[in-house]
Amino acid sequence: MKKILFALILSVFVVSTFTNNTYANSVNSSITIQDSQDEPMMETSSEASAGFTQELKKRFIEGGPGFMGIVLICLILGLAISIERIIYLNLSTTNSNKLTDDVEEALKSGGVEAAKEVCRNTKGPVASIFYQGLDRAKDGVESAEKAVISYGGVQMGQLEKNVSWISLFIALAPMLGFMGTVIGMINAFDRIEAAGDMQPSLVAGGIKIALLTTVFGLIVAIILQVFYNYIVAKIDSIVNDMEDASITLIDILSAQKK
Repeated sequence: MKKILFALILSVFVVSTFTNNTYANSVNSSITIQDSQDEPMMETSSEASAGFTQELKKRFIEGGPGFMGIVLICLILGLAISIERIIYLNLSTTNSNKLTDDVEEALKSGGVEAAKEVCRNTKGPVASIFYQGLDRAKDGVESAEKAVISYGGVQMGQLEKNVSWISLFIALAPMLGFMGTVIGMINAFDRIEAAGDMQPSLVAGGIKIALLTTVFGLIVAIILQVFYNYIVAKIDSIVNDMEDASITLIDILSAQKK
């Protein structure tokens, strides 16, 4: 929880810095365009060279720093957690077949202690589960099986750690975008009411903000959804590997007792 709070504070700082920089860039760009009105060829060349990043900054400023900043925070936190989970899951992936063969060979040559040493020198949840099962092997196969099942649940919890935050940001980003849409429409109707006239210029700004916040919210949700699906698939793969390897270990211990 402390890591999440630190990431949130860091994200707020990044968003405020990004907003100030983009606002300054937009002001500088408008001044440059006004000064170069007498040079249409240079203006056309400048507009043509504007890349995707500049366009994104422009739309971000137009959407308003309020809701757009919160949506950006959701993206930053979601990506940070996703990258951390992907790194952790990739480090947790091991060759369980090779580990099983090494443990079985160690049991035949050096006993339980040699097999535990093999697990100590191997990273990943499968090796940790094997170690717990071998540590209880002296109490019988049933005790080893219970230890494997219990510690398997612990390892599954470690694999799924913080994944729920990603799903929260996936749901939160478009909801914030829709809220910005509603507020933008309310502002548009307030302008119509104040002016007493239905002019397109009065509602164009509010509708534009409404659409931009919705678009950015959906983009953030789509990006995080891709990472979320990959992480869930990776977790399922590791869990299936853990279950198969655990069954194999119990079979090996049962064969050793006979």
